[in-house]
Amino acid sequence: MANSSDPAICAAPLPIPVDLFLSKKHPDHVTTSSGNIIFRLSRQSLKSSSIDKIVLHDAAAAAAAAGPLISIHRVNKESWQGFKGDIGEQDLLFKVERTLNKLRRTEFKVFLVGENSDDSNASLEMKGFPFQRSCTIYKGNTIVAQTSLMHKLHQICVRRGRFRLTIFPGTVDPSLIVALIVIFFDGRI
Repeated sequence: MANSSDPAICAAPLPIPVDLFLSKKHPDHVTTSSGNIIFRLSRQSLKSSSIDKIVLHDAAAAAAAAGPLISIHRVNKESWQGFKGDIGEQDLLFKVERTLNKLRRTEFKVFLVGENSDDSNASLEMKGFPFQRSCTIYKGNTIVAQTSLMHKLHQICVRRGRFRLTIFPGTVDPSLIVALIVIFFDGRI
């Protein structure tokens, strides 16, 4: 039986829901419940006010100096592109466009390259409330992943510094889900 902290589980679809954790204290790590680092993030800014490139590494492969899993490039304020490995047109994995950006509610459409020939239909949708660390990723009517704040008993004010990412069983790669969550929170992790 595979250990939930084993990075090898990230390469295949997961048979059970898995919880990963993100925090403001360590914005460049995605960890398991036991604190093992699964993914590492590196951010590069070309302008002083915004992050233009985010690179997602497998934590086990990062120690071995392997290349990145996914490179996320900001196209403009409302859209991003994700590439397998380093940025290159032949390796485009997905495109993300923000469709709603109200004071509290944000929505995105995700277009997976190769899955749809018609660009008008999104492969995935992300909806939620960034301030509350709430994001749900849908594939059709099915929930693929969801974030939630960490609640404690007798806690009056819930801190937003650490939150949980639950990835449900299915066909979507966990590294893709982590990349989409990073885009959704857009530097606010």
